[in-house]
Amino acid sequence: GEVTLRVDCDVLKADGGTRTASITGAAIALRDALDRMLREGVLAAPVEILPVAAISVGMVDGQALLDLNYLEDSNAEVDANFVMTGDGRWVEAQSTAEGKPFSPEDFIRMAALARKGIDELFTLWAL
Repeated sequence: GEVTLRVDCDVLKADGGTRTASITGAAIALRDALDRMLREGVLAAPVEILPVAAISVGMVDGQALLDLNYLEDSNAEVDANFVMTGDGRWVEAQSTAEGKPFSPEDFIRMAALARKGIDELFTLWAL
């Protein structure tokens, strides 16, 4: 029959990026839960899920920074969150100017940096 899983994320200790940490953590937890359910016979066949990871990026003093800590986030001119699938498609690309507007070029720089960080996070799926 059908199985419903509820994934609840509580970030107990963080220095910024709690939302993106929750997204990546929840995706990995779901994969682990499905693997366990298959091993224990709860599932008759593997369930294919699309890997998802998320990361924060910001502009601080005109520089794009990955996974900002609290101090960097507090001083950011732009705060952005990026969520991507394992096959390179965007789920979310959200950014907010924290004062003055920013350029399309800044957004492109942040997206490129996010892609590098997310690619690194996808190595966790192989563990």
